[in-house]
Amino acid sequence: MNTETNRIEYKQQLTVDLEKEAVAFLNYKEGGVIYIGIDKKGNIVGVSDVDGDMLKIKDRLKNNIMPSCMGLFDVSVENIEYKNIIKITFASGLEKPYYIKKHGMSEKGCYIRTGTAAEPMSARQIEHLYSRRVRNSLGRIQSPRQDLTFEQLKIYYEALGKTLNSQFSKNLELLTEEDKFNYVAYLMADVNGMSMKVAKYDGNDRVHLTENYEYGYCSLVKATKQILDRVELENRIFAKITPKERIETRLWDMIALREAIINAVVHNDYTREVPPKLEFFDNRIEITSYGGLPDGLSEYDFFEGVSMPRNKEIMRIFKDLELVEHLGSGVPRILQSYEKECFHFLDNFIRMTFPVTEQVTEQVTEQVTEQVTEQVTEQVTELIRVLEKEMERQEIQDRLGLSHRENFRSNYLKPALEQGLIEMTIPDKPKSRLQKYRLTLLGKQLKGQQ
Repeated sequence: MNTETNRIEYKQQLTVDLEKEAVAFLNYKEGGVIYIGIDKKGNIVGVSDVDGDMLKIKDRLKNNIMPSCMGLFDVSVENIEYKNIIKITFASGLEKPYYIKKHGMSEKGCYIRTGTAAEPMSARQIEHLYSRRVRNSLGRIQSPRQDLTFEQLKIYYEALGKTLNSQFSKNLELLTEEDKFNYVAYLMADVNGMSMKVAKYDGNDRVHLTENYEYGYCSLVKATKQILDRVELENRIFAKITPKERIETRLWDMIALREAIINAVVHNDYTREVPPKLEFFDNRIEITSYGGLPDGLSEYDFFEGVSMPRNKEIMRIFKDLELVEHLGSGVPRILQSYEKECFHFLDNFIRMTFPVTEQVTEQVTEQVTEQVTEQVTEQVTELIRVLEKEMERQEIQDRLGLSHRENFRSNYLKPALEQGLIEMTIPDKPKSRLQKYRLTLLGKQLKGQQ
């Protein structure tokens, strides 16, 4: 292993100074990692009682540090050289200074990472950090309603074999200091006033809005899962069949897209009651969250994966429910598929713009050429010509001047659907009375060639 750094601390075994090292990383602008089972020289010695030590670590970090650092750390196991070691990852907290509970906010209780050591903070440093502490965090804001229920949240926990007991409101930090439900509780409740919008446009600008959905007024977890399902549906697969194989390509990389959506939801600034927003265009998807970079986090830190959760309570719940894998893993995962230029930092917003995959664009062009070569029928060509935005079956038929429904269905509608030139707006209910039809990317390309 490498040597210790400003962000890495090695411990041969679990010791009494865990809280000191933890507080030092929580107060450090870049957070850090503690490895247990590695000596100071970087030699792997392993941990004999991994499960027992992990329970002790979580309990000590939960009960011995103030303000609460729940949602700001990960505890995981790694196997190196056939030995188990424990990895504790810390994000930089927004409620600095963090301190050891029994020593209070003093030089004995407050530490910060300096080089490779946890150094006591001076009274002046403590006062400076305290004066800049974030005071309008969701955990401190009282919910506008106190008649909240959490059946949806309980179902998600139970699905993973985790039971929320009678103390869950306190354990998940859903209460203010006055034991009232806070704004996190409001967002996690079965019924609330928050919703996230998903808009779809015809073209590359915001002129022609074709669909506008709202996901919300329910638990933020449920709304997030609904949006992920919607995006999965919109992220269509384009297949190219070669003599040797079938090559499938999606409009966007789903792993990166999922991470971007989760990031937008978890790090959104809900104190102004502005939710995240998703917008689909022909050539891209835009995901916008409210709130710029947290104070103290630079763009460089952001791209390096330095984690500074704006809403640690939401982060904790999303980690519990396995919507978030590891602290700080989201942005690096996105950067595996998209360039830094896809991120746009505004004063009050962060916007992620992911273009349609170039392979798909090339594939669509190839497919259009092939289909034109194969001579798309005159009937289908005529249907493509008259179809604009989203139209009902009867409207398309009328535009074509056709009176015979079966003729229209067999010679126009069915072949256009089978060739992937048009699609249903409600594909899971093909006979819905609200069914409409619209051009696919392939259909738009073909129409542009007419």
